Amino acid sequence: MQQRFRDVEENLKVVEANITAAAERSGRRREDITLLAATKTVPVEVVNHGIEAGIHCIGENRVQELTDKYDRYRRDLAEVQFIGHLQTNKVKYLIGKVSLIQSIDSEKLAQEVSRLSVRHHVTTNILLEVNIGREENKSGVLPENLESLLNKVSAMPNICVKGLMAIPPAGAPKEETFLYFTKMHQYFVDISTKTLDNVTMQFLSMGMSADYEMAIEAGANMVRVGSALFGPRAYPQK
Repeated sequence: MQQRFRDVEENLKVVEANITAAAERSGRRREDITLLAATKTVPVEVVNHGIEAGIHCIGENRVQELTDKYDRYRRDLAEVQFIGHLQTNKVKYLIGKVSLIQSIDSEKLAQEVSRLSVRHHVTTNILLEVNIGREENKSGVLPENLESLLNKVSAMPNICVKGLMAIPPAGAPKEETFLYFTKMHQYFVDISTKTLDNVTMQFLSMGMSADYEMAIEAGANMVRVGSALFGPRAYPQK
């Protein structure tokens, strides 16, 4: 475990340096970019060591894993977000626990977030997930339906849209991935010019371990980095 702790420390230094350089190339500063550590399958002890080393934001992909780890995280030093696909029947486990739900992609799902937020007297911050690559097997609202969904969600009580999230098609050529990122940035900018209740375009969350530098260069201000920080994921044997 000690070796893994050291690896996380060294990996964090590399990721931080890369984020700083990418931010500068895009005409911004390091503090303009939020690093979210994607913690799927990573032991709590390793995540907490990363938090103590300087990670301020973590994200879980699975509701069950989040609830299992939640009370053991160093939440005094880092905020916890939900970044994975979310089913309406699992929303109840997140309300009042996470600082941001990054994966809202339908009116039905947003309504459930709103309903439970009202019940618990909290306001839940969300991102709208966009299926920028129009992949049939991937969640996210299609680009042409984004404005309609945004207008509907903005009218819901106890919910605040903080920005957009996207995951381009895996394995796409770099040039194609960069185009997806720039399209997302344009949607983000376009929405930012509108005046809508309960909408503040604070975050454009895109880019993961393989492409976070490119995403920053295209305009992302939040990147979700997992394996570049914690090493390859060790999935449990079935």
